[in-house]
Formats: sequence, structure tokens, C-alpha cells
Amino acid sequence: QVQFVESGGGLVQAGGSLRLSCAASGTIFSTNRMGWYRQAPGKQRELVATISSIGSTNYADSVRGRFTISRGNAKNTVTLQMDSLEPEDTAVYYCYASVISTGWTWSDYWGQGTQVTVSS
Repeated sequence: QVQFVESGGGLVQAGGSLRLSCAASGTIFSTNRMGWYRQAPGKQRELVATISSIGSTNYADSVRGRFTISRGNAKNTVTLQMDSLEPEDTAVYYCYASVISTGWTWSDYWGQGTQVTVSS
């Protein structure tokens, strides 16, 4: 129903930057929020940042001021600019979208994840 293409993960030194991109496709009739969650080894998945269809943003306290989320020019795309990265940001980052698909109700969908590793 909904597929994701995620890109931009990798290995970076502390203080460096990475940019994650995500494009959602498939049977999408409407999109509410898109964004990113992350999961570190041994921890629960947690919100990083989301953005609504009208540009309202929401950030985790741990990344506010360092990360910037934005909608792409293409439909159903989102980017996450990550600056001043810290080793604690190391995790698998998952693209997220709240959309109306074939179920005709708002549902949450997740990408396959991209690894971000920050070395100290």
C-alpha cells in the first residue's frame, strides 16, 4: 500500500552533519504528518521530529536546535537535516507517515530504516 525510499544515513564523527531524505509512494489519498523516529540498541523507538501537511513541526527535546525537518518540493517527501551530531544520536532512523490509504482511515506507516552512526 505505502512504500518508502530512505537515504542519507551513514557514519560521521561527533559534531558533523548528515541529511536524511524519505519519499513515500503507493496508494496515498491524503497525508497528515511525516517525519522520523529512531531506535537505538536496547531502547524503544522514539520520536525525532515530525512535520504536518501545513508545516507545523514537532521535535524531541534532545534534538531541538540541532535537527531541522522540512517537507520536500515533491509530494510526500521529507528531509531531516542533522547538525552537531552526538554519539547519543546513533540509531536506526525510520521514516514515518500518517496517511489515508486503501483502508480509508488514518494509518501509520514506517520505512525500513537507515543506520546513523556517530563516532566520538
